[in-house]
Amino acid sequence: MTATDLTSPATTSGIDRLTAVAEPDFDLLDALFRTEDPDDQARLLARVVLSAFDNYYAVSRRIPALAKTAFEARDWATTVRLSKIRIGLYTTSIDQLVPLLKSGLPELAADEALWRSAGAELSAAIEGRYEADFAFAFWQSLRRKLVADEWRPVSYETGTGRGPAAASGILKTFTTTLPITAEAVSSILDGAGFNGRWRDQYGDAVLAAQAINAALEPFAPRDGEPAKIEIADSGFFRNRGACLVGRIRLRERGDMPLRWLPLLIAILNEDDGLVVDAVLTDSDELQFAFSSTLANYHATNPRYHELARLLYELMPKRPLGTQYSCIGFHHLGKVAVMSEILAEHKKTKEKLATAPGFKGTVAIAFTMPSSAYVLKIIRDHPTDDYKFDYFDGLDEVLRKYNLVHEIDRAGSMLDNILYSNVRLERSMFAPDLLDELLESGVETVILERGALVFRHLIVQIKLTPLPLYLSTAKQVDARAAVINLGDCIKNNAAADIFNKDLDGRNYGVSRIRKVYLFDYDAVEPLTAVKVRGDDEPIAEFEDGVVFRPSDMLEGLRIDDPHLRRAFREAHPELMQAEYWRGMQQALREGRVPKVTNYPASRRLRK
Repeated sequence: MTATDLTSPATTSGIDRLTAVAEPDFDLLDALFRTEDPDDQARLLARVVLSAFDNYYAVSRRIPALAKTAFEARDWATTVRLSKIRIGLYTTSIDQLVPLLKSGLPELAADEALWRSAGAELSAAIEGRYEADFAFAFWQSLRRKLVADEWRPVSYETGTGRGPAAASGILKTFTTTLPITAEAVSSILDGAGFNGRWRDQYGDAVLAAQAINAALEPFAPRDGEPAKIEIADSGFFRNRGACLVGRIRLRERGDMPLRWLPLLIAILNEDDGLVVDAVLTDSDELQFAFSSTLANYHATNPRYHELARLLYELMPKRPLGTQYSCIGFHHLGKVAVMSEILAEHKKTKEKLATAPGFKGTVAIAFTMPSSAYVLKIIRDHPTDDYKFDYFDGLDEVLRKYNLVHEIDRAGSMLDNILYSNVRLERSMFAPDLLDELLESGVETVILERGALVFRHLIVQIKLTPLPLYLSTAKQVDARAAVINLGDCIKNNAAADIFNKDLDGRNYGVSRIRKVYLFDYDAVEPLTAVKVRGDDEPIAEFEDGVVFRPSDMLEGLRIDDPHLRRAFREAHPELMQAEYWRGMQQALREGRVPKVTNYPASRRLRK
């Protein structure tokens, strides 16, 4: 198939075929179910699972190339669809096996000896493979699914001893001198290998070079000084955009250490051709583009450890575990995040205690003071000050958290790292928190042999709750936060997400002052909401979610009148019914709204 063939509406079945995971190996399964020899069972079980993983991994690695093709063809619906397909592949592959193994080998879930033997067989089979840790994570995920109805923890570890990989292994180096020239930037753009025509490549290169040189000014560059531009040998594709990522290195000067700064070149494919839209050279700004609150990038380079390490070096404020997730390797990210949490506790000896801010009516949030993460469970029943008449229940709330994990979070909703059957030592918890978890989370938490076992556990990046931030921040920072709050609400609307509990306590501020929604028990599809104007009455017992935009400021807890005015001046449309109805109409028509992924000030053409 040609590029156009792959991404045209007429070839939906072609995309489905290329992204379909093969069925399990039924010959191996049949042999596994027939044998009674323990050694044969272990060997065959390992082969069955590894075969399923290999099928999954081959398809998952095919998708980035399809995303590149869709970008080049300007088929935005397909890019969004590929993101949804990819995030579901892992679970689909495991779900194919679980019922077969349960019915054909029902004793498997409880047979520890067989799991140990088969695990040894699997480890031997994957030894030396690059993706060995991923195959082991797949193995552990399958086991967790098999024991999902039991309070039996399964560890989150790689099982391979693989350490962090050096980012240098995936970098292409362009040697040049200062100041950076348009020709040097053009070489980078040529090396990206896009299949499409540029609207004005040299003109873009001139503007990009100017932006880079302006960013280098604090380094006191000297004309003719050698420099290296290191670019990841990978395209990064998501929704309507693509980007190239790397860094600029300057030579050491005297006693000065090696000097460098990050580099991200954002590329769009417009009606009249490819265009460099923005250049980012600040670590905090790169976090906007690589936030886990956005849909995952499709990275065309398969060396995920080196990619994650590079992103961590460029954005050290974001933990390493989240770097895996933002390029689509969620399950490796889960392993890395849990390892980081345990390492934080081991290093600091801090206890997990109730998270700062307001006590959640539906969730119990807890953290360590210096941790980068917040952990959550869902209460069995909401607290007495719950705002709504009806509580959907634990399963429905977890479904909403999982929904947010699977959709395009549009840059304004924290991703959820969802764990099951996790064991954490009792000594990690402050006594008050321990009591609350056991009293309010009977369906989720049990105490077992000196440890807490969590049937469900949610982990998110730590934020400062918006009301707490506004009460302590400088006026300039508080003003930026309330303006960013409006952007957050707009981006959520673009993702067909409406938070019926428009309460400032459900939003948090990151270290770079960006605002995100982080509580999801009250989210609903925007397209299902009834929007009412000021002159339209609302019946006292009207069914469904009814929203009057002019009332939204009342619940956001922006008490300072100056900040309320800043919000209204920056986002007057949010208080108008026409805005919300227009967004609903766009979503119903299947349009893909644009989402701002980086500061507008970094666009080359304002």
